[in-house]
Amino acid sequence: MIFQIQDVQAQNILVTLDKNDTFAKSALRHLNISKMFFMDKFPVDSITLDRFDFNKTSDINILCSKMQNVSFVISVCRSSRSMGLVAELARISQVPTIQVDLNYWALPLNFNETTTLQTISSPSYTTMVLSTLVFQNVITDIFADLSITPNSTVLYDNLFPADFNAWRGAFSALPGVRFMQMETTVLKMRAQITQLRMQSINSLILVAKTENVERFTLESSDYIEQRIFNIYVLTKDITAFKCDSCESAFMFWLRPFPVGKIMEIRDLDDYLFRNEIGLELDYSINGWDSLNVAFYMNVMGYAFETIRQMNATFDVLPTFTCEAGPSEPNITTTDVQVRIYKIDRNREHEDALFNKEVGVWTPLSKLSVMYGTLQVDVRNLNIFRVVTLIQPPFVQRTGDPNTPYEGYCIDLINMIQVEVNFTYTIYEVEDGSFGTMDDNGNWNGLIGALVSGSADIALAPLSVMAERENDVDFTVPYYDLVGTTILMKKADVEYSLFKFMKVLEWPVWLCIVAAYLFTSVLLWIFDRFSPYSFTNNQERYQNDIEKRQFSLKECLWFCMTSLTPQGGGEAPKNISGRLVAATWWLFGFIIIASYTANLAAFLTVSRLEQPISSLDDLAKQYKIEYAPIKGSASETYFRRMAEIEETFYNMWKEMSLNESMSPRDRAKLAVWDYPVSDKFTNMWRYMQESKLPPDMDAAVDRVLNSVDGFAFIGDATEIKYAALTNCKLQQVGTEFSRKPYAIAVQSGHILKDKISSAILMLLNQRRLETLKEKWWTDNPNKVNCPDSSDKSDGISIQNIGGVFIVILAGIALSIITLAFEYYYYKRKARKAAEKEKEQMEMKVHQVIQNGVHNHNGDAPKTASSITKNGNAVMKRMKRSNSVSAYENTAFQY
Repeated sequence: MIFQIQDVQAQNILVTLDKNDTFAKSALRHLNISKMFFMDKFPVDSITLDRFDFNKTSDINILCSKMQNVSFVISVCRSSRSMGLVAELARISQVPTIQVDLNYWALPLNFNETTTLQTISSPSYTTMVLSTLVFQNVITDIFADLSITPNSTVLYDNLFPADFNAWRGAFSALPGVRFMQMETTVLKMRAQITQLRMQSINSLILVAKTENVERFTLESSDYIEQRIFNIYVLTKDITAFKCDSCESAFMFWLRPFPVGKIMEIRDLDDYLFRNEIGLELDYSINGWDSLNVAFYMNVMGYAFETIRQMNATFDVLPTFTCEAGPSEPNITTTDVQVRIYKIDRNREHEDALFNKEVGVWTPLSKLSVMYGTLQVDVRNLNIFRVVTLIQPPFVQRTGDPNTPYEGYCIDLINMIQVEVNFTYTIYEVEDGSFGTMDDNGNWNGLIGALVSGSADIALAPLSVMAERENDVDFTVPYYDLVGTTILMKKADVEYSLFKFMKVLEWPVWLCIVAAYLFTSVLLWIFDRFSPYSFTNNQERYQNDIEKRQFSLKECLWFCMTSLTPQGGGEAPKNISGRLVAATWWLFGFIIIASYTANLAAFLTVSRLEQPISSLDDLAKQYKIEYAPIKGSASETYFRRMAEIEETFYNMWKEMSLNESMSPRDRAKLAVWDYPVSDKFTNMWRYMQESKLPPDMDAAVDRVLNSVDGFAFIGDATEIKYAALTNCKLQQVGTEFSRKPYAIAVQSGHILKDKISSAILMLLNQRRLETLKEKWWTDNPNKVNCPDSSDKSDGISIQNIGGVFIVILAGIALSIITLAFEYYYYKRKARKAAEKEKEQMEMKVHQVIQNGVHNHNGDAPKTASSITKNGNAVMKRMKRSNSVSAYENTAFQY
């Protein structure tokens, strides 16, 4: 029987499991939750394989029918029969399949650096070993380094399901090991501890939840202090050991380090809300379940990626058949990092707690020891691990491997190091956050590194908060009170020399010019044809003082000057022309008044426009998005304020609906207005809808590039530095929720008081003021921005400068016109003079001819003299420089 997957968009996922398998059902639950993080609407179906027999054709047909439109198969079966059925089904159908191996798998087994998740071109069947089982192999690799004595006892609680015993396989390498169920109630646990003491049990390996380990440590403190019990904790619970009530504690603590998807599932409800999935989900990730959830998220992610690649590679999905095909299993697993901590607390040392990370184990690189040996005496170590994060100018990278970091905090810790006399190594926190606590009390970020023991000191602009002080200690503040404020992009003020021309749109300007020309021509026509105009009735107006003839040129001038304060001068004599002039005056008055009013508003609106000036302004609008950085103190502030408002609301509601109150007292609470502010509730909801940026770079990028605008709410120092290094950014509003910055250390750490004393000394010596001057005032990344506060309230030359250009253009045009007029006049005058000379010459020539003719009867000498004198006069006339001289010469003759 053959079936085909014809639909290219087929994206169904089939999960196979055994019936009544609680562990598998838990895995199915994790898989259904995990798929939501990929925002893909892939339906996940499930089927139990217990009742199927692959030797029966009918069962094969049912399974093949079930796999119609299935793009991926995930198997969480544990029985060998069901696992074999899944493998055979994958072989003959070629549907990509992952078999989650829930049985113990000893390492090494084909596990090397090339062992990764397969691609779609690899065999269709892949076996993935559960991360928890890979984690258990740490005990096999390092039990010799831990000096675990033979005949040790493993105490276990319900960390693993009762029907899931594969985890015990890792302890088979320990000689004489025995297993014992841990009692979890106080009285029974005390009895069990006494029994273990009587049996002379020395090495105790606790495979249990953190809460049960802490309870066991508290009840057996005396035995632990006397080293009667050597405790080794092996737990997949990522919750760190705290136990403030424990007087003595000495143990090795081995637990997986939360990486990858575990960080993403800390706030599941918030994630679903922000992505508008719209699910009401009663689901929380316990600390001991995080490793498994992360594993199944990786499995689901691999399934989704395979489906995407198939849809992107093939126009039509490959045809899967129920006919046998070649297939070889591909065994793979996920890398797991295990951190090894040594915990040492003794009442003789003033309750100082030493919790140090002494090694790291992974399946690939095996054990890596930090201080030469796991058995190092952590009390005598004078080298401390400092965890930090990047936030200029407090901590920033240099690019130099020898001195990788610089900044205010780096200079501060170096000064403290000289005074306290210790050495340190520094590293960046993996998730880049200051630290937030989930519903289970687990911390991430800097605070999580301190609580877990991965670091001794947290060096950063870390705000002192009450919830953080519950789990870590703070030194005296090293920086002033720093509040929360708003970062926004500066308004883009458009400067234009011809901004006054933009008051009216170009169609309006064209209409005004057309109206001007039309009115001028109409005024000229009325003056030309009206019998009462000056042009057609000059005799009547010859005694008037004002005699203005409205030619076309004069009409153009009249209409233009009518728009100016000095007016257009004499109006037309005819009534029809005066009506046209009055209409033009009214039109001009309205246009000028409208232009003047709009020009003033247009030039000042950019300076006066400031839509957001405080937090209240942000809360009252919904156009501009705003949010703090996820995991920051600002996020905690708004979330807590929203929770407080909700608490107050519930209190008021309970009081209002309390039937035990008298009607009069209940009536006092029945007000029309909501008595408790919901400002922060609405703001927190809008922040979640806006999506919180993951880091400062992402926040600044959204501020600069958001189309509708984005306001970042964060620590004032972050915002001050952003504005210091970018002229496009500005700090808006005053600071609120002010808190000091301090250095955090592990709770009860011996360096707390020493560092505090050093900071106080540096404050008294004003050396911290020097650091502020160095990293703020003289910061090399500081840019010189124009100070908007220095600008007057007047109109800038950038906006009104076009008027001066108009004046210059007018002057230039007038100079050109003057030159044209002068040239034109000279040319016209020269032509007139030449014409007049010609006429005078003709007259003189005629006079000479007449004189000669009149004296022809005289002596020839006389006639010759007249001709000679006449020629001389003609020569003098030609040499004359002016018409008047020319005329005088001719007149003399």
